[in-house]
Formats: sequence, C-alpha cells, structure tokens
Amino acid sequence: MKKIGLDVGEKTVGVAISDALGWTAQGLTTIHWDETDFNTVRGPLQKIIEEHEITEAVVGFPKNMNGTVGPRGEASQRFAAWIKKEYKIPSHLWDERLTTMAAERVLLDADVSRKKRKKVIDKMAAVIILQSYLDSKQ
Repeated sequence: MKKIGLDVGEKTVGVAISDALGWTAQGLTTIHWDETDFNTVRGPLQKIIEEHEITEAVVGFPKNMNGTVGPRGEASQRFAAWIKKEYKIPSHLWDERLTTMAAERVLLDADVSRKKRKKVIDKMAAVIILQSYLDSKQ
C-alpha cells in the first residue's frame, strides 16, 4: 500500500514514496522532464511505480494564497488526471501552498549549500506534500 508523492514543476518532478504502512515519506529522486510532453516522464515513473509497488499517487496542488487555482494548479490537475489514466491508480491533489518555502527552510537550517539545495528542493517538497497527506489520514 505504498504511495508516491509528486511535486510537479515545469522542468522537474520531485518524487517521494511512503513506507508500506503509510506512516512516513522519504525523498526518492527528481525527474527532469518537458512539461509539454508527458512521455518524458512516463518511463521513469513507470519504473518507480512498479519497483515500489505504488498503489496511490498524491500530486502537489499549488493554489494561490487566496485559494483560487492558477496556471500551475491547472497543470497539476492535468498531471494528476494523466497519472490516474496512465497507471490505473488513484490520484489525489494535495494543497501544497508554501511547501517549497518549507523545504527551503529545512535545507537552510541543515546548512545545505545553495548548489546542493537546488538539486534536492523538489524532492524535499515532494516529501512534505506526501507526509502532510499521510498525517491527515492518521
């Protein structure tokens, strides 16, 4: 019953997975992709979903601070619908407002260099998205 958490950006997708019991989220990787071509992420996600026996997806949903949905939120909605159709697993949108800022704060507190932060920020945001989803279900 593992879940995958996804922080979907224009150029990268941060990936986190849960443990089998759905208690904790761990960062896995960052996939580079072309947002205009879902085929660029199909193979890497397929491999992760199969290897980790993923049964559910949680996609970060970046709403505006006033709760409205902008272009990035619409892109996440399209991605979540594609995940559901492509991999035949439930796909949930999860409010991700401020997760990238929270991830940045965690990495700054851990004294991670700017160069290293850039490489792991999306993966860390995916962890925060997935962990907050898992916590809400406890």
